[in-house]
Amino acid sequence: MAEPTPTHTRPRDAALGTGAGRVLLLVYGIFAVSAGARAGVQIATKFSEAPLAFLLSAFAALVYIAATIGLAVGGTRGRLIALTSCSIELVGVLVVGTLSVLDQEAFPDATVWSRFGSGYGYVPLVLPLIGLWWLWRNRPGRA
Repeated sequence: MAEPTPTHTRPRDAALGTGAGRVLLLVYGIFAVSAGARAGVQIATKFSEAPLAFLLSAFAALVYIAATIGLAVGGTRGRLIALTSCSIELVGVLVVGTLSVLDQEAFPDATVWSRFGSGYGYVPLVLPLIGLWWLWRNRPGRA
């Protein structure tokens, strides 16, 4: 007996379709959870000490969540979400990284993007570049 054909299949450009894409998706998922947990604890326990830093960590977590969803979904909408998220992440890590180096008093406590993600082994600096490269490499219509 023949298998029924699914009515909805995942787009070929979803990160779940390749080994490298799955790793990228996993790393984004891990960063979404870790940045969110860090921000949640910081905001709940010592928000008044460094509100800007802690809110930036929460924002970073939202960006990581959006990137994870976009990569997992694929298709036109998912790619747009992932592309936007990776771009925001790259700009954020560069701006926050630069500001946290130049004006350390403005960042009395670290964020995910402080010092270009040094607290996370500089993965926040490299991750959006890999994400953007992966999106470019796996774009629809690429032969």
